[in-house]
Parts: sequence; structure tokens; C-alpha cells
Amino acid sequence: MKTTLYALLPLALLLSACTTPVEPAFNDIGTRNGPCVEGGPDRVAQRFYDLRIAQRAQGKPDTAQLGQYRPYLSERLFNYLATDRAARDKLAKLPNWDIFSSQATAHTEARVHSASRILNNDAKNIPLRVDLAHDQGSGGQPVRWQDEVLMIREGSCWVLDDVRYLGRPSPAPAGTLSQTLEQR
Repeated sequence: MKTTLYALLPLALLLSACTTPVEPAFNDIGTRNGPCVEGGPDRVAQRFYDLRIAQRAQGKPDTAQLGQYRPYLSERLFNYLATDRAARDKLAKLPNWDIFSSQATAHTEARVHSASRILNNDAKNIPLRVDLAHDQGSGGQPVRWQDEVLMIREGSCWVLDDVRYLGRPSPAPAGTLSQTLEQR
């Protein structure tokens, strides 16, 4: 009888561990003042790139486009692009290229890699690879490249905080959007 009890004790402990709620690694994930797009980091990033394709966005975003991008961009990046005079002046001096991509021509296709391989559900930031392409028109092969977006968590929202330019040759003077916009 005692050996049966001793044999069942580890099983009972194991079962009780399965029903114990798990506390997140952190409870405070910050706040967000702006609007939000529903979904995980990969879904929000995909919707952002789909919006850019639907708009046939080419070049630097104007004020109206930035207003539409607001739910997709982090507070830091949006404020930098919309209100920081030094960033706007630097942006105006750059060649007319798509700042959300490492290529001068706007993409006509975008596929954001899934974030399902990320094991940590408590992550505050997740880099995601994005396969991009620009259709050359009739008969031409599309130009394909890959960039990386840094998605961060603000409150309960996932938003785009930076773009790492991986495509070569990139017209960007630096390796990321933030580095390109920072005042030197």
C-alpha cells in the first residue's frame, strides 16, 4: 500500500503542475496612446505591407499616408517621422525611395514570415523577415529581396518600430530606418 502511494505521489504533483496558472514574465507591457491594429506581430506587419501595396506607395510617405500608417507604427517611429523637424529635414534631403524597404522601387508583393516559431509569448520585440518583390512588368522577372521589420509591443498592440535593410544595393545611407533618420 505504501509503495502504491509513493508511486502515485509524483503523478499527483505532475498533474497539479499542469493545472497551475502560469504567470507572465512581466505584467507591465507599457501603454499606447494611438489607435491599434488587431493581431499578432506577423499579421500586423503583413497588413502594413498590404496597405502600402494597395496604395501603390512609392517614395517617402506624405502627411496623409503617415496618418494612415499611425495604427501600424510605434509611438517613437511615428513621432519621429511626423513631428521631429530634424528627421523631416533629413528625410526631405534623401533620394525619393521607399523608406520602408531597402530598394528604391516600391514593392508589389510582400510576405511576412510567421512569428509562430517564437517560443516566448511574453516577448516585447520580435524581428520578422519580409520577402519583398517588385514586378518588372510584362515578360520581366520580378526583383526579389528580403528585409527585416522590428515589431514591438506597446500596450496590447504590436507595431512596427524599425526596418533593417537587407536588400543590396540599398539606396539607404545606413543599415536601418532609424539609423537613416537619426541626426548625425
